[in-house]
Amino acid sequence: MPAYSATKPQLLARLKRIEGQTRGVQKMVDEDRYCIDVLTQISAIQAALDKVALGLLDDHARHCVMGAAGEEQADKTHELMASVARLMRRG
Repeated sequence: MPAYSATKPQLLARLKRIEGQTRGVQKMVDEDRYCIDVLTQISAIQAALDKVALGLLDDHARHCVMGAAGEEQADKTHELMASVARLMRRG
C-alpha cells in the first residue's frame, strides 16, 4: 500500500486543481493571451507540482524508507535520492 494513502484525498484534490490550471493555460494560448501572463500561470503550475512532489518525497522518506528493514532500507534510500536527483535536474 502506498504511504500517501492517508493523504490521498488531499493529493487528488491538489492534482485536480493543477489539471484545471493546465486547462486554463490551454485556453489562454488558444485565446492568444499575453505571453508573460501565460508564463506566470505555467510557473504557478510548476510550483504546485513541486509541492505535490515534495509531499510524496516526505511520505516516502517517513514511511517507506524509515519503515524498511535492513538492506531494504538502503535500497529505499537509494531510490529516494534518485527521485530527488531527477526532480532537481528538471529544466
